[in-house]
Amino acid sequence: MQPISFKRHRFHPDIIRQAVWLYFRFTMSLRDVEDLLAERGIDVTYETIRCWSDKFGPAIAANIRKRRRPADCVWHLDEMVVKIGGKRMFMWRAVDKEGEVLDVLVQKRRNKAAALNLLRKLLKRQGYVPEAIVTDGLASYKAALRELGALKRHQPGRLQENNRAENSHLPVRRRERKMQLFKSQGQAQRFVSTHSAIYNTFNIERHLVSRKTMRTYRDRAFAEWQAASASNG
Repeated sequence: MQPISFKRHRFHPDIIRQAVWLYFRFTMSLRDVEDLLAERGIDVTYETIRCWSDKFGPAIAANIRKRRRPADCVWHLDEMVVKIGGKRMFMWRAVDKEGEVLDVLVQKRRNKAAALNLLRKLLKRQGYVPEAIVTDGLASYKAALRELGALKRHQPGRLQENNRAENSHLPVRRRERKMQLFKSQGQAQRFVSTHSAIYNTFNIERHLVSRKTMRTYRDRAFAEWQAASASNG
């Protein structure tokens, strides 16, 4: 894990970490974060918060991914349409059966080549072929898995059978509306890559566990955040 360097920044690292955490953890605009910090006596502009998010968010997310446990053996894949710069693009997403976001890839097409890009990236990052890959009825998945020699692991199904991936789009949809749409493909990719790692950390599914267990999971999530965003002095 790579410690984060906050050198040559006027504000204390704890303030920077708090601003980045607020922006990616909650459905907030940069101006919302600016107002929250102002209420605590911290005068910082939303443009500065944007720079912090762009610089430190991906680095912290990379540290989080290095610490995460291996993904489950069943993957769910899905894609959704997004409007970026007035153009129709596709956000391809993979989650495991526990709801952990494995990867998100913003692409211009919804075809075999796009499906191959996602699958190759997934297989390289995860380092193994899962027992099952659940998708909707899009033919591009079947063609891509056939080329990769993993067609026997494919489980195409109806929409309700792939709810894990479908529901995983919802937090990004909320952020998309709050941000008044993504401005470019690169900006969208950077944001969703960082957001997914931080979302995984704090997605403790509190409605499924007792209050005591929830507190334990939440404490663990904060400890993971602190370790991933630790300063190198």
